[in-house]
Amino acid sequence: MQATAFTFDDDTRSGSVLLDDGSPLEFGSEAFDAGGLLTLRPGQRVRIRTEGSGQARRVVFVTLQTFPDPRA
Repeated sequence: MQATAFTFDDDTRSGSVLLDDGSPLEFGSEAFDAGGLLTLRPGQRVRIRTEGSGQARRVVFVTLQTFPDPRA
């Protein structure tokens, strides 16, 4: 699933994303570390994986959304 980085704290390696419907969803350092990123800037497009539903929904993976090279 795709989202947009909304907040990120370098010290705690946690933050939040905005889903495409505008809903915020927080993520912890475990989800950030699983994606192999070094940092994240608000506004960057990300790919996330979630578990659960409703109030129990949580992000378990965050990485940058990459786009295919149009020249390929």
